[in-house]
Amino acid sequence: MNDIAPATTLPDRLCVNPKSPHYNEAVLARDVGILFNGVEKTNVEEYCVSEGWIRVSAGTAKDRFGNAMTVKLKGKVEPFFKG
Repeated sequence: MNDIAPATTLPDRLCVNPKSPHYNEAVLARDVGILFNGVEKTNVEEYCVSEGWIRVSAGTAKDRFGNAMTVKLKGKVEPFFKG
């Protein structure tokens, strides 16, 4: 009865960039999926459930620091653990 179960909830905001303050390696290791407006997105760089937006990579474009350019899309965000 004293077993500690792994966290089954996802954070409100999560980013895949290790330089971000919203990066969480333990959560990302569990293979997170994102439903955006009812459609699964596979190219999400960052999301925020409470504000209702995702950032997706914009093709192969890079900024002056070599980071992928992103576009912010607003809508209903539903993160989930795959599998």
